Amino acid sequence: MEDYTLNDHNKEEYPPSHTAEHLLNQTMIRLFGCERSYNAHVERKKSKMSFHLDHKPTRQEERAIEQRMNELIDDDLPVTFEFVTRDSVPEGITLDRLPDDASETIRLVRIGDYDVCPCIGKHVRSTAQIGRFEMLGTNWDEHERSFRVRFKIV
Repeated sequence: MEDYTLNDHNKEEYPPSHTAEHLLNQTMIRLFGCERSYNAHVERKKSKMSFHLDHKPTRQEERAIEQRMNELIDDDLPVTFEFVTRDSVPEGITLDRLPDDASETIRLVRIGDYDVCPCIGKHVRSTAQIGRFEMLGTNWDEHERSFRVRFKIV
């Protein structure tokens, strides 16, 4: 395998939580038709991610998020990496969140057939290594149409 020089990275992620971040992003996209989180603070003890949604999720929808996350973890999906150049990024993958000085070579992180996105962080090898996803609470900001999910990995 070739060595690629990628971007410097200023964070030391906790791999189970960081991998869960990818799963939660895709789960929210699929359940609510939204974009990936616009604000995420992902840590070992507890994490929070915010999404712009068209409505405040019901309690039933909140339970569906937690249930889906734990199903994906239990599915033991493989987490793999693929290196591509900017001009060969697969359709549907956007690079708009990369820093301006991002390298020509991009690392894509795939979680089974469920999610793929550019990322240089640390991840588990398969979703079963995440643990259990526990939703700690949510907040809805009507003015911003923003839904924040607080969670931990146990």
